[in-house]
Amino acid sequence: MLTLDKIYHASYVLKEVVRPTDMIKATKLSNDCEIYLKTENLQITGAFKARGAYYKISQLTDEEKAKGVIACSAGNHAQGVALAATRHGIKSLICIPHSAPISKVEATKKLGAEVCLVEGTYDDAHDKAVELQKETGATFIHPFDDEMVIAGQGTIGLEILEQLPDVDAVIVPIGGGGLISGVAYAIKSLNPNVKVYGVQSAGAPSMYLSVAHNQIETLPNVNTFADGIAVKTPGELTFDICSKYVDEIMTVTDDEVATAILSLIENQKLISEGAGAVSVAAALFDKFPIKGKKVCCLVSGGNIDVTILSRVIDRALQKVGRLAEFTIALSDKPGELVNVSKIIAKQGANVVAVSHDRADLNTDINSCYLRLSLETRNHEHIQKIKDELSKKGYKIVQ
Repeated sequence: MLTLDKIYHASYVLKEVVRPTDMIKATKLSNDCEIYLKTENLQITGAFKARGAYYKISQLTDEEKAKGVIACSAGNHAQGVALAATRHGIKSLICIPHSAPISKVEATKKLGAEVCLVEGTYDDAHDKAVELQKETGATFIHPFDDEMVIAGQGTIGLEILEQLPDVDAVIVPIGGGGLISGVAYAIKSLNPNVKVYGVQSAGAPSMYLSVAHNQIETLPNVNTFADGIAVKTPGELTFDICSKYVDEIMTVTDDEVATAILSLIENQKLISEGAGAVSVAAALFDKFPIKGKKVCCLVSGGNIDVTILSRVIDRALQKVGRLAEFTIALSDKPGELVNVSKIIAKQGANVVAVSHDRADLNTDINSCYLRLSLETRNHEHIQKIKDELSKKGYKIVQ
């Protein structure tokens, strides 16, 4: 069984490899509550997963170590297992979904693991890892449904209470449930008055639905850019712990997560991956009753692929009204583009892209479509620009 003693022992063992990550007061994120960030995105390997993987592998027998270890992962657990195995002189094989960010795959290889890319999702990688484990006899290091792994993740709960003793609530990302199980168990065992809230992606709400329906449920598919928490089926052990120790679970959309990532970049100078930012998204979009409370948001990882990051930022800018795109139908004659530009400039917006289309079959022969991308201040600013264009006789198509 999971015990507080195991979590304390894990904390002792992990002193040799992980760092107690900083607790940062985020004064610019919210006016409604006092937000603190537990920055596991700054952990060794860039995510909390090194804690559970290292503790589990450190407790293997010499016989188990000789046979090597095998794991499945969306990327962060892979790096944790690779690091721990290499430091203990153990061979490691990691099954990773083919859609995982290239940066995570390459980082896993650099840490000394052999990587097996698997078509499909995390769950497909899990099935492949189980198959290979039976063939090789290696020890399977489960990413979340394992007491030792959960105990390792629970060390974060100890750190939170030490760094922020008067915390009112802790918001934790959930994929398979290993992180929140350890954190919730540690915190509730030491201070039952602290609320522990869990957050999943709306595109992968496996634990949310399982707890709501009081039975483990498997999703037919998952759809989210938060790959670190894209899990179809929660663990049996983690489901039981979440049912007992987690106060409430909610979901956030990808757009809300993108907004949280942008807010962390601009206001805190921190990079988070999608899975790591769901806790902040939940706080920003009022998913839990935390108004006036002292809240710790656990930013669980920062291993976001830079190619995805640029798209996430653009999406977030659109959501908050700082990037606008619309199409204007106008007469194809000299001076029209200049007139539109003057209106936009007078409103204080910045044009970043222009497309002038004469060939669209939906326009009159003597008309054209002008497609614009603008840098704006907010949604009210966008509406003001559209209103001014309409007053001047220009028709906004979309």
